[in-house]
Amino acid sequence: MIKDITIGQYFPGSSVIHRMDPRAKMLLDILYLAMLFTSQTFTGLLTAMLFMVMCYILADIKLIMILKSIKPIMPLMAFTLVLNLLFIQGEEPLFKWWIISIYPEGIRTSLFMVIRIIALIVGMSLLTYTTSPIMLTDAIERLLSPLKKLKFPVHELAMMMTIALRFIPTLIEETDKIMSAQKARGADLESGGLIKKAKNMIPILVPLFVSSFKRANELATAMECRCYRGGDGRTRLRTLKTAPRDYVAAAVMLMLFAGIIIMNLTPAIP
Repeated sequence: MIKDITIGQYFPGSSVIHRMDPRAKMLLDILYLAMLFTSQTFTGLLTAMLFMVMCYILADIKLIMILKSIKPIMPLMAFTLVLNLLFIQGEEPLFKWWIISIYPEGIRTSLFMVIRIIALIVGMSLLTYTTSPIMLTDAIERLLSPLKKLKFPVHELAMMMTIALRFIPTLIEETDKIMSAQKARGADLESGGLIKKAKNMIPILVPLFVSSFKRANELATAMECRCYRGGDGRTRLRTLKTAPRDYVAAAVMLMLFAGIIIMNLTPAIP
């Protein structure tokens, strides 16, 4: 079901991951991404995945959420898998039919890329699961604050990114309601070919766009009623402060990064 998509959702909690400085979490997430793209071995990717599973356990977030976060990217993973299987060549094919040849190198690359995409989505999802939209806004604004000297609208950019992220679950819920209403009226949204399915989406997209514009207008009106005028002179209820747990997390991540680099330099056992 579309309502099972969990991208952009926040799950309140009091775990050590929830209490970390959001700036530290964002920087460590960037380091995690660099670690994934640096890793050239299955061992390195699986180590990163295991580390992220441990973070989910520490955050007291059910591991089923990992599967839900992967669900939206299943078509992308299937496309990546097929693309690498068909176009990566090697010395001796395992399977050959007509113009299709599948090599061991293609299978290895396909699995490697799929695991990397899964690790990427799982790691990025943990950031939104454990950080409220307000804290994300403050973290983005603080990290990009040096750009203010170049007259860059840092606060406005952070606000737009956070609002967009915040409304993903709302739009998903709205889409599910519209689809249920259309099915209750006898609409057939699943049968037929690709073109027919695309046409069937029109009764869903039109009210969804109307609802989105209505929500945007209501949000703008609410912000104006509260005298919102951007980031100039704005105070914050909570001040972001780093704690020892942030430095410990950074040290663990750096050690893991160093371990993955060592794995890359270590020759594979024949």
